Amino acid sequence: MAGKAGRPTGVSDARQRLIHQARLLFVALPYSKVSTRMIATRADVNVALIRYYFGNKAGLFETMLRETVEPIQSQFAKVLNKGDIESIGELMRTYYRIMAPNPDLPKLNSRAMMMEPGALQRQTIENMFSNIAYSATELMFKPMKLKGQLREGINPDKARMTFISMMVFPFVAPPAMLELQGIKLDEAYLMELADHNVRVLTQGILAETEDSSA
Repeated sequence: MAGKAGRPTGVSDARQRLIHQARLLFVALPYSKVSTRMIATRADVNVALIRYYFGNKAGLFETMLRETVEPIQSQFAKVLNKGDIESIGELMRTYYRIMAPNPDLPKLNSRAMMMEPGALQRQTIENMFSNIAYSATELMFKPMKLKGQLREGINPDKARMTFISMMVFPFVAPPAMLELQGIKLDEAYLMELADHNVRVLTQGILAETEDSSA
């Protein structure tokens, strides 16, 4: 039975193992198919520790998501403060770096967003990502437009969609499609893709400066 042979060596150890195994299981299976006992067994800890640390399965799900996206949100805050293409590129690199070992996590987000509006998983993801999506337009692309940093004719809302598509599509593209193109989504490829995407953004949506036109 889970927990008897594998008591945690420390508080953070048990907690982190539960979060890690929850991430793997929630990505691989529908939320309803994942039980707290299943997670505890995989983490080799007592199932009661889920109640102790997180309250219930929903609390563990929310904590897992929050701690996974926290580095992205932290980098996003830096982007909003600086508002330049270099920081936007670093945000994309941070996102790719986090998603490289968890390539199915965006699929989990997509699956949850297709659930009923009142579903807990959908509400959790909406709460976490709505601020990012809103801020990308209101606090990043629209101010860039007002400062004349976007090319003439570039719509900030469409620029946001382009940016989000660049970040998310590699992870939601069908594996067979990537295989046909000879693409392997490892961290090295994703870092190169981030640099490429930054160049596309720079040359596609940003207004030319004296340095870029020289």
